[in-house]
Amino acid sequence: MEHAAASPLEAMTRAAEDPAGYVEQWKARTGGRAIAVFPMNFPAEIAHAAGLLPVIVQEDRNPITLGNNLLSEFNCGYSRNLADQAATGRLDVFDGFFMADHCIQLIGAADVIRELTGGRRFYLGQLISSMNDPWTPEQARLTMTDFVAELSSFAGVEITDERLRESIKTYNRGRKLLRTLYEQRRSGDSRFTSGELQTMVKSSMVMQREEHNALMEDLVAQSSATPRDDRVRVHLSGHFCHAPKPELLALIEESGGIVVDDDLFHGARYISTDADESASPVDALVGQYLERNVNVPCPTRAQSDVDWDAYLLNAVHSSGAEVVISLLVKYCEPHMLYLPELRKALEAEGIPHLLLETEHEGIPLETMRTRIEAMFEQATRGRAPTRVPTA
Repeated sequence: MEHAAASPLEAMTRAAEDPAGYVEQWKARTGGRAIAVFPMNFPAEIAHAAGLLPVIVQEDRNPITLGNNLLSEFNCGYSRNLADQAATGRLDVFDGFFMADHCIQLIGAADVIRELTGGRRFYLGQLISSMNDPWTPEQARLTMTDFVAELSSFAGVEITDERLRESIKTYNRGRKLLRTLYEQRRSGDSRFTSGELQTMVKSSMVMQREEHNALMEDLVAQSSATPRDDRVRVHLSGHFCHAPKPELLALIEESGGIVVDDDLFHGARYISTDADESASPVDALVGQYLERNVNVPCPTRAQSDVDWDAYLLNAVHSSGAEVVISLLVKYCEPHMLYLPELRKALEAEGIPHLLLETEHEGIPLETMRTRIEAMFEQATRGRAPTRVPTA
């Protein structure tokens, strides 16, 4: 396998930094077909059961050129970057495109990709976003069933319950391995940096899941606990679709902080919820979709009995985080709409909160450094007794 001559983290870093290169090598090695999928709710297990390689398309580092003419300037950088990737042929490695709806901006990018990649299969599944109405489970089940039919047709194979059940087990195993390290970090282990943990999650969105699971098995087996020092304990919040830039994560640590928990898509949000292996496979994926919004609420879903602010407060108390840094993608409307409630809830509990706006074209790192260092200084002034994790 590709990782035989490299350490697990080196192999994961290669895949995370060059997804197209990994896909090309995987296709050459296996003769299989790869599909591009988009955040956040696509059921990758179904594509895996069809023998395909589902790859969540990442924001890449290339400057946006043609993409700026294809979407409005007030679209988020990720959606404009996706349009740019389609316009410049950087998505040509994929054989098809599949998406479960997420937000209106991403749907705009999907329209561009559909137009510019004509001749290849494009499918958008409309997963219900009203999460606790009486008709919600059945509507979600209909969409999941459509995904099974579409991917069976695309792959030319019958996705049997047995194949889907095995794929669910494989993906559950991968999430469990990743959660092992995240839970250790939450409990006080600082063995891996936030950048390294992000690389593990990011690469899991790219690599064949069995291969990634094998790398994770090695990492978990080799891991030894490293107690936290007295750096300021940080909860990172936001960034629903793409990964924060590694230099921003490094900046937080250089400034005297240590990330102890997060609700990022390339983090705890992505690995939060398994599918029930004892249920029928489609019902299990429906349950996973509905339960994920309970475990880590998403502002793009509507659910009357869960709140992101309540979740955030509980997460902060559980990890012993001293401060919260919200990473807001510029023009991300769902996140912007929730920020006042989040800020109000954190202020009521006396938890320091810093909002950092990010964008594709570049981030003002030195300005951010000043703000982060000022926040950490304030947090450690007359430092209260250490918050002890409650779970």
